[in-house]
Amino acid sequence: MQNVVIYQEDLLAYSETFILNQAESLRQFVPHYVGTRRVRGLQTPPERTVVINDRPVTGRLLELAYKATGYSLRLDRHLRGLRPALIHAHFGSNGAMALPLARRLGLPLVVTFHGADATTRDEHLLASRSLRDRRLVTRRPQLIASGALFIAVSEHIRRELLRRGFPAQRVVTHYNGIDTRLFSPAPAARRDGEVLFVGRHVEKKGGEYLLRAMREVQLALPGARLVLIGEGPRQGELEALAGALGLNCRFLGRQTPEQVRAWMARSSVFCLPSVTAGSGDTEGLPTVLLEALAMGLPTVTTASAGNPEAVRHGQTGLVVPERDAGALAQALIRLLREGALQRAFSAAALEDVRARFDAARLSRGLEALYADVAARGPATRHPARLPGALDPT
Repeated sequence: MQNVVIYQEDLLAYSETFILNQAESLRQFVPHYVGTRRVRGLQTPPERTVVINDRPVTGRLLELAYKATGYSLRLDRHLRGLRPALIHAHFGSNGAMALPLARRLGLPLVVTFHGADATTRDEHLLASRSLRDRRLVTRRPQLIASGALFIAVSEHIRRELLRRGFPAQRVVTHYNGIDTRLFSPAPAARRDGEVLFVGRHVEKKGGEYLLRAMREVQLALPGARLVLIGEGPRQGELEALAGALGLNCRFLGRQTPEQVRAWMARSSVFCLPSVTAGSGDTEGLPTVLLEALAMGLPTVTTASAGNPEAVRHGQTGLVVPERDAGALAQALIRLLREGALQRAFSAAALEDVRARFDAARLSRGLEALYADVAARGPATRHPARLPGALDPT
């Protein structure tokens, strides 16, 4: 089996289970994790992980030197020893940072774009405090010229990459999958009337519109309750708004994956009211939508970004316009009232998720992409069609 490098500068945030799950689902390639530092979050296998900053003082200096120059003797030696087939960077900003490393070692660079990295307007990226965000803009021309393959996690993201000048023959849509054995309906699940939200408290998640919708829901159905799982910079103002609206709701903060699954098993409806942020930032295709559908949880979302690619309106859930609290409220009320509709959506969603988003099946498609890239190497010739890509039509 060949080695592949999974490049993510911060290894690995709690919210990035999709990276770890995808890599560990590989069967024909062995994933090795490379970054600049470890963060509090998910643990990658230590025997297959190397970071630059792994000691209190000198590690930080080495990390800063790498970010300034793109060079790390430690990474170069480690990767030459691994002899990987390619580097796969997650998020466009990490792809921009990995570009000098891939060029220097003559390795093909694959970059997956997940959402904000393909949709946020350049002026906002350039104004960011993050060096990676700024490098994404300044190195984008070189990335477009040198990248072997660009993976979009939804057709929405693929369209955005094409609009930004990425070449169509090197951009493919490949969904992030989920473990449909882990996320499956609980036996004899008891639905207790909760509306569940899971996500960061940031603008694009649309939390304000869910709170305003719940005011109408609770007037119509006083027993309905709202549970919000997650944290983020807007949590304080959302808690204040919930108080002002007099809502029956709970903000639980960060929860473990096991706790999230437990809430999905007991809730009546899942809601993700995503919007396009003022900066242009949008969702790619939220993994949490797939998890809710796989748990048999009736789902309401908005016609934002890639969300309708996950939830088929009127078949596996309900999709309403962005920023329309009234339409959101009516969809939630309908699902909470109509048990037959809940059951129909739940059954259809289970079949659809298993057919389109099962991680094991999707990993075989990713391996086909890897094999094609590895066979071509870092050369500039690219075929018009790549195996494993979704048909854009």
